Amino acid sequence: MMFNDTKVIPARIIVFKPTGARIEIFLLEPIAPSGSHEEVMNAKGVCEWQCMIGNAKKWSMHTTINLEIEGIEVNVYRASENKVLFRWDGDIVFSELLLKIGKIPLPPYIDREASEEDIPRYQTVYSKNEGAVAAPTAGLHFTDELLHKLDEKNVERDFLTLHISAGTFQPIKTSDVMAHPMHEEKVLVSKKNVENIRDAKNIVAVGTTSMRTLESLYWYGALLANNPEADFFIPKLFPYDHEDMTLQESMSEVIAYMEKKNITILHGATEIMIFPKYKFRVCNGLVTNFHMSESTLIMLISAFIGEDWRKVYSEALKNDYRFLSYGDGSFLIPS
Repeated sequence: MMFNDTKVIPARIIVFKPTGARIEIFLLEPIAPSGSHEEVMNAKGVCEWQCMIGNAKKWSMHTTINLEIEGIEVNVYRASENKVLFRWDGDIVFSELLLKIGKIPLPPYIDREASEEDIPRYQTVYSKNEGAVAAPTAGLHFTDELLHKLDEKNVERDFLTLHISAGTFQPIKTSDVMAHPMHEEKVLVSKKNVENIRDAKNIVAVGTTSMRTLESLYWYGALLANNPEADFFIPKLFPYDHEDMTLQESMSEVIAYMEKKNITILHGATEIMIFPKYKFRVCNGLVTNFHMSESTLIMLISAFIGEDWRKVYSEALKNDYRFLSYGDGSFLIPS
């Protein structure tokens, strides 16, 4: 079983101008000191993010909003239309500052403010790598007790990382599915992950994010077979224009690349879009919640189990299963 160990950050920041105007900042992607979540979360004194800004018309560009939180002076500077620069004093890193100024970014369909209870609840028990703005919700079902039971059944588990972006909330609005914009999401995969995938007989992805990471990794191996120096980036329609290779061949390409570069952690990004034309190369099973209609996640489910998705969702509706983030889960395998 492959789990996504991303950790949700308090990405929603509410600030007020001296006039009383309320500005909402939603962190999307780190920019400086680098595009690495790990580096930015450990930055001291200054960092910059690409953001969504609510009530933006009330906050002029190239102006600063000053905060004082627990004796820490924080300057929040609007560097451009969608970029925000944070400067602060004291000897704390940005992840510690976020705990003081940010809120857990509950999905927009949960129509309430985040509470103290959400801080641990909207996080998997195995969360580790900070950077997500939404939880890998299938993983919320796994308690320490359940993980122990899996150990007793000799079910091997492994952890990779995909930092979930705000794009996970976006419904499909285009008449042509392939025109739907897929937001880039950062992934981290270890050499041990790749070796385990190469050697496994069956792989169950815990969550659609784990599945997208695994399938993207396969395509990175295919990319390396044609370009040994290729960066790990999978465009949304890349899988539909390229030829197959075996999973073992693909993972061997990735391992060879990591050994050549003398690295144990592979950093990459993916926009992969999975819809019913897709042929799965890695995953044999999927643990997932029940998703919104007209979403890319419903398309992924349909691609994985075919028309059986209608039976699964009819059963869920008939029995009043809970949908979405704090909802019920399912274990799906293709028929």
